[in-house]
Amino acid sequence: MDTWLIVVLSVGGLFALIVLAVMGRFLGLWIQSVVSGAPVGILDLFMMRLRKVAPAVIVLNRISAKKAGLELSAAQLEAHFLAGGDIERVVRAMIAADKAKIELPWDRATAIDLAGRDILEAVRTSVDPKVIDCPSQTANRVTIDAVAGDGIQLRARARVTVRTNIARLVGGATEETIVARVGEGIISTIGSAESHKRVLENPDQISKTVLQKGLDSGTAFEILSIDIADVDVGANIGAQLQTDQAEADTKRYQAEAEKRRALAIAQEAEHTAEAAKNRALVILAEADVPKAMADAFRQGNMGIMDYYRMQNVIADTAMRNTVADPEDRNSDS
Repeated sequence: MDTWLIVVLSVGGLFALIVLAVMGRFLGLWIQSVVSGAPVGILDLFMMRLRKVAPAVIVLNRISAKKAGLELSAAQLEAHFLAGGDIERVVRAMIAADKAKIELPWDRATAIDLAGRDILEAVRTSVDPKVIDCPSQTANRVTIDAVAGDGIQLRARARVTVRTNIARLVGGATEETIVARVGEGIISTIGSAESHKRVLENPDQISKTVLQKGLDSGTAFEILSIDIADVDVGANIGAQLQTDQAEADTKRYQAEAEKRRALAIAQEAEHTAEAAKNRALVILAEADVPKAMADAFRQGNMGIMDYYRMQNVIADTAMRNTVADPEDRNSDS
């Protein structure tokens, strides 16, 4: 019996030592949480370790929230940690929002964090508005180019002051949408101006017109102001377009003239061929005359005197033609 008692006491003592060794790792955190007024059970700390949750992260952030006047349970923090969220950033954002009198409940803060948005930066921007360059500094273009009604190009740069709208942060459009909408509004405003001079005289008119369009609708931001940083005069796009159009018209007219010339040459060639054909027919017809005269001689329808009289008429006609045509006389001389 003494032997069995010693074995049992030994095993029990060993087990107790193991338990104390394991619990000793969490004893400091448990004491810290109790002293800070945000107690977390030592058994809960042990179970966190089994669930692969960092107990120190849970305890320290619960203490920070408690000291700032926020009541966050260890279960809430542990659930967000297991979901892959950044507990420290969420707690800091909620503390900053509470100090700035911004409503930011736990569910919304964790949803924003899990959505991939920087919740802490969003709260900071909500308190301290930030300025967005339009176009952005990462874009290939440095200005927003638009053409006024008189054909003069204007190059503008704007600075947009925005404040984060926490309520629309989940599902709201990002800065790229704000930049795109503001750029579109500037182009539309400059394009609707009759003259570039009016835009240069009143550049603030662009800001007023763009602000009236409600460009922050559906975005995660609230536009506070749009300031036109610079407006420069670019190229005379209207004149360039007219020049290009004139060159295109010239080439088209030249092509049409060349087409008509080619058609005229073709028609002339056709007429020449037709004239040659008709001359050939005449020559063929004239070749039948001697045959007809021979037949007339054989049949007695024509005498020798008739033949001579015909020859005289032909000679007389040729002489008259020669007298009437000075070119033939010049060529003969």
